[in-house]
Amino acid sequence: MARTNAYSIFQDKSKQTPDLLKEVYGGLIESIQKGALSVQLKNQRLSGNPAAGSVEVQRYINSSSKDYGTARAAGEGDQIINQGKVTVNLSTRREIVEELTINDVQQNTVDGLVASRTANHADTVVRELDYAFFTVAEAAASTVTPTATDVQGIIEEVIQTIETTKNDYVDGVDRSLIALSLSPAFYGEIRTELDTIEGSRGESFVTYHGVRVFSNVRQTADVVGMVIGSVAQPVALFEYAPDRIPLSNDMALNLFFQYGTKAVTPDLIVKVEAQS
Repeated sequence: MARTNAYSIFQDKSKQTPDLLKEVYGGLIESIQKGALSVQLKNQRLSGNPAAGSVEVQRYINSSSKDYGTARAAGEGDQIINQGKVTVNLSTRREIVEELTINDVQQNTVDGLVASRTANHADTVVRELDYAFFTVAEAAASTVTPTATDVQGIIEEVIQTIETTKNDYVDGVDRSLIALSLSPAFYGEIRTELDTIEGSRGESFVTYHGVRVFSNVRQTADVVGMVIGSVAQPVALFEYAPDRIPLSNDMALNLFFQYGTKAVTPDLIVKVEAQS
């Protein structure tokens, strides 16, 4: 009887099921936010609703100072020039649809079964978002050919390449705004040189000469350096929706999501190709 009731709870959309699915959906979002490196590095200053299918990222040209009275004499100030507006379409639409048989439900608690699959779904989404993020970042990056041969020297050259960037949008970059992701081999070589820093919200991360450093298995380059926010990756996740499979005693647990990935400041992304 208990097993039958467990299955009926999963089908019941009046009370327990919505509460259960809302809880596991919240856990899914939290797992993705904590697990995806791309979430830590991507642009968060988006305008628009990702669920609507597209967002925009604004990039304004640097202001300039003039002699006092210039605007008064001209009768107007300088216009804010937004030549760097980038539209990011959430054109990648994905789904995870898994069938749950009556045997699956009878052999597990409903909570345990859904929690187990949710954890796996989070891992799947994290993996896909990270691969998409770094594929775009590496494609947009300028290649640095270091003169140094040691890992420390190579990394410092990458940092300084970004740090000294000057154009219409930036006049040098503070190191606290830069992040490096390294292949596991590179990261392993320099790990003892890294400092662990405690953030204001209790999180910890490692730095090299003031720059955040991450180990990353989802890139092909040895080093990818960027200003945090150089790549936008808006994501729309749609809440779990269990459905009865027609003409069967089975259920389907459906997770649908869509995203887009685009380099919005390619001038602030560099890489060192993997050494053959």
